[in-house]
Parts: sequence; C-alpha cells; structure tokens
Amino acid sequence: MQKALKKALDRNVVLQIGSPAPSIQVESWLRGEPLTSFEPGKVYIVEFWATWCASCVDGMPRLMQLQEKYKDSGVEIIGVAASEDAPTADEARSTLDTWLTEKFMNLNYRIAFDSTGGMNTLWMEPSFSFALPTSFVVDRDGQIAFIGYPMQLDEVLPKVLTGSWRASNKAKSADRERIAVGETIAREQALKKKINDIYSAAVEKKDWKAALSAIEEGIALMPDNLGLRRSHVNLLLRTMKDMQVGLPVMSQFVRDAIHRKSEKWMTAALEELFSPNFDYSQFPSAERLAMGKQLSEHILELNPPESDQCKLLPYPLAALYYHESGNKDRAIELIHLALKSQGAPERIRDEDEQDEVLHLLQFLAYFKGENVCYGGLCVAPNNGRFDSWYTVCG
Repeated sequence: MQKALKKALDRNVVLQIGSPAPSIQVESWLRGEPLTSFEPGKVYIVEFWATWCASCVDGMPRLMQLQEKYKDSGVEIIGVAASEDAPTADEARSTLDTWLTEKFMNLNYRIAFDSTGGMNTLWMEPSFSFALPTSFVVDRDGQIAFIGYPMQLDEVLPKVLTGSWRASNKAKSADRERIAVGETIAREQALKKKINDIYSAAVEKKDWKAALSAIEEGIALMPDNLGLRRSHVNLLLRTMKDMQVGLPVMSQFVRDAIHRKSEKWMTAALEELFSPNFDYSQFPSAERLAMGKQLSEHILELNPPESDQCKLLPYPLAALYYHESGNKDRAIELIHLALKSQGAPERIRDEDEQDEVLHLLQFLAYFKGENVCYGGLCVAPNNGRFDSWYTVCG
C-alpha cells in the first residue's frame, strides 16, 4: 500500500485533466458493440458504477437522456461495472445481465463488465477516485477533460463539446481540489491499513496491550476517524473490561461528538452506550445514564421532529436511553414520532420502508410490553432483542 501510494502521488502518474485517457480493458461487453479504442473527434463519458450503488442506478435514466441528446454531437457513454458483488465473475456477469434486462431493457449506451481489477487500476486508483458513481469525460483529443460526479455533466459536457472546459480556470481549480482531497484520503487509507494490520495481528494473538497501542497510534494520526474511536471504546470496555481507563475514554468520545455537533458521531456514541447488542452489566449505571442524557438531548436538538431529517432514524437510540432512565412515556413518544415521519401506513409499500417500520415497531412493542401494529404490519414483544439495527445519516 505504501509503495502504491508513493507511486500514485507521483505527478506523472496521477490521472487528471489533460492526461491521456487510459485504455479500455474489460472482460466482456454486456450492452452495445465492443470498443477497442477511443476514436479521435468523439467525446466519451466513461462512468464507473455498480448495481448495489443506489445513486448510480438513480442516475442511469439521466445518462440515457444525455446519450440521446448528444448522440449527433459525437458523444458516446460507456458504463463500466467493475465493482459488482458476487462470489465469482461468472455469477456477477450473469446477475448483471439479468438485472439490466429487467431494469433497463431499452438502455441506449454501452455497458462493460470487468472483475479483474484492471479497469480500477487504470482509471479509478490513479485518479484518486474512491466512490461510485464516478464519471470520466474523454474529449475529442483523447485526453481527460473531467473527473467527478455525473450530476455535474449537465454543466461540463456542453463546454467539453465546444472545447472551452478543459482550459478554463474553473475546471483546473476543481481538479486541483479533487486531487488534494484524494491525496488526503489515499494517505489515510494507507495509514488505516497499516494500523489495521498491526491491530488484527495483535487481536489474533490476544495481545490486548499491543492492540490498544495500535488503536491509540491510529487515533493520534487520524483523530477524526470515527471507526478508530469506536474500536478504542470497544477494546477497553468490552474486551479488556478496563473501566478505570475505558470510562474516561468513553466520556471524551461523548464530549467530542457533542462538540462536533455531528449526528453521526453522537448516534455512534449513543449506540456504544445503549445498543441492545452489548452487555452493560459492568458499566456504572449513573455514568452511563448521564452520558446518555447529554447525547439524547443534543441529538433531539440537532434533529427535531419537524425536520424529518433521515426520517428521525436516530430516535430509537435516544428512546432506549429514556426507557432505561425510567421515562417510558418519552421513549414511546419518540418511536411514535419516528413512525409518523415514515408516512401514513397505507403509503408504505417499498420493502426497505417496511423494514424500517418493522424495526421501529420492535422498539415500540418492547417498550409497551404488548403487540403493536402500524397499518398491516404487526410485531410482538421480543425482550429487547432486535432483528436489525438503525442506519445513520451520512
């Protein structure tokens, strides 16, 4: 990883605006004629996507519109599925082909499939692209004119077609910022891998002191890494069961989460304190409830019922705090508010929405100690065992 990072940071290797477009080396073409090389005079959009990526799928109709709108201007779109999730390449290819037939029978642009990692190595890695979807625009000269999110194509593509985008100050500034952010992410990933390798080896040997040292080194290098902070808490409180050291660490985690005014951090801290999946028998109740009170109040202040942000998904955790502190009515009220934010029962048809409602009903049945229903969905009390857990706003 360190050698790969050093190579990627070499400016002669970084894929950026003005770089010659890499080649297209894929295993197979699932839609459209195979493309062997970029034809001079044409403009290509090479989009990396996956079926599991919701924003990728949501953006496909717009790509179809762009292909139709600009086909007479020499624009060709290529979707590259290089990150499909399946046990084997054959299964991934077959599943993808079936999915395309069911979802986009009239797709009007090429789809390439690659499971070798070759396309990611040629395009994604040297451009510091870590997320899907990512679009690359190759201009009429065969050079990279744009790297970024496809929702930016509406602004960028017309300017690429006139030849004015690549040399513009806006394009150059955006690309410098993109590379700077990418370099930071790449360095952090390299550090994380190093720390994780040391940590995993220590855990395998049950050398908890070495594991703790690795986590603390990681936090010193990456203080904003939420995963490391949670690992720190878990190692001290649950694996090592060292309350003397662990409680101050947990308390600092809570203070930092509140100071950041981050719903993601506060929800994570609240889960560390009240998740039904954890054993709190050795955790001093007074300290735990005091921290829970701070977090719950700040979460509710940050995400009031009228905001409908992420459909109030952090509320079940706050409800667990109120339930354990003896305020059962407040706990039930919060679940009702979260249910209300999901919409009227008759409007909930999507499977994911039903799962969220069932999840909330599990809490409600537990708090009330009786069967509860929301429309046609019903749940019985389960003694605090929940089939699923919450999701957090990004």
